[in-house]
Amino acid sequence: MNPITSRLAAITLAFLAGASVGRATIVGLNQIVTPEIQPAGVLALSAQAQHPLIGNSQQLQLELGVTPRFEVAYFQGLMPGEGLFSTELNLVKDGPHLLTIGAINWSTRGGEPSPVVEYGYYLGSDNFIVGAIRVDGHDELLAGYKHVVSDRLQFSTDFQAGPANSATVGLTYNFTPSFSINPALYRTNSHPHHLLGYVVLTWNVALWK
Repeated sequence: MNPITSRLAAITLAFLAGASVGRATIVGLNQIVTPEIQPAGVLALSAQAQHPLIGNSQQLQLELGVTPRFEVAYFQGLMPGEGLFSTELNLVKDGPHLLTIGAINWSTRGGEPSPVVEYGYYLGSDNFIVGAIRVDGHDELLAGYKHVVSDRLQFSTDFQAGPANSATVGLTYNFTPSFSINPALYRTNSHPHHLLGYVVLTWNVALWK
């Protein structure tokens, strides 16, 4: 374990001492960020593995709702070693309408974060998302849809334009109210197309109420 990962693990354990279990939320689809914000005071701890063509093949993630409208996240890639910071701010939350802006993927290796804006139309069990992200000077379309079957199960699909991205299908299953798994299949946009695997385990804990 590298020094950055060791420090991250130590900080996480310190936070969890005395923390209570938080109800799991299904934030995010398979590939794109989403306009809903992690509940305030709830820390999502994730372990992710994916094909190297998708991105960092192994990584840990912390995602914390700071307020009902603002969250921060940190990804620690293990293969290769790289840290990524992200933030999101909810501007509109009115009935089924959500509008969120953010800055994501600010790498410890340098470079600028990617600004993102997303609109969500959330109708109970059916959620529709559209937005845009700017990556390396190029604007890319974001689109997603998820269908919530029950408190335990949802199906999702999403798309991000650009040759380095994919169209995906996946599901999320909650083993318990605080622990979930999200496997997905990616079909790359670039030719020749590849089908790639991805899976993430997430545990939610309530740090404060």
